[in-house]
Amino acid sequence: MHNGSLDKHIFSRGEGTSLDYREVYEIALGVARGIEYLHRGCDMQILHFDIMPHNILLDIDFTPKVSDFGLAKLYPTNYNTVSLTAARGTLRYMAPELVFKNLGGVSYKADVYSFGKLLMEMASGRKNVDVIIECSSQIYFPLWVHDQLSEGLDVPVEGVSEEDRRIIKKMIIVALWCIQLSPSERPSMHKVLEMLEGEVDDLQIPPKPLFYPTEMSTRDDGSWTDNGKYTISTSSTSEITYEDYHFEHTSTSITQI
Repeated sequence: MHNGSLDKHIFSRGEGTSLDYREVYEIALGVARGIEYLHRGCDMQILHFDIMPHNILLDIDFTPKVSDFGLAKLYPTNYNTVSLTAARGTLRYMAPELVFKNLGGVSYKADVYSFGKLLMEMASGRKNVDVIIECSSQIYFPLWVHDQLSEGLDVPVEGVSEEDRRIIKKMIIVALWCIQLSPSERPSMHKVLEMLEGEVDDLQIPPKPLFYPTEMSTRDDGSWTDNGKYTISTSSTSEITYEDYHFEHTSTSITQI
């Protein structure tokens, strides 16, 4: 594809990219339409399970194409959940129900979650977890920006028009709905499209997204356990960055006791 993958354009920190916020918004709409087609436009539902910037390719007109169906799974349109033998996807974008079985079955809402994480990064121009910042409270951007919006504050973006600021705010609010911990609290991709195409003033701010189920608790060795059923532990001696409900580092293990 002429313009490569989306990650090269949204994580450039202003270097070598010509995309403005209106163009980023149009790309987000295109990706949402593509995922919605996979879920509702085919004879069989198609779950992608790996929605992330690297898998969104841009043609010469910056029209997005959802790519890499290596982890995708087909299932009948009248099925509510799909059976998986193991979690699949990229950790930073993986839906929590793929790890925490007490959240409910795996469905198309897993792709909605991944799209929400992608949309948040598109709106902010930064990764959801960013240790290269001055203020530690901003390391996990979705939580920080939710606090900003809940307090009636604007998302601080320098050098943008009022129209661009409203686009950014709309994308962030929709993203926050998509990354709700419980699949039942997330909208369908059809509803996501409606929200993205609507007015930002019509959107309500969702509840604050949770990292992990409230039943999860820490252990003395720094791992997390789900009432003795599942344990998330680390075996790397490198610095650990905690993101969402998992660890983002070189070695993560999820075991059933």
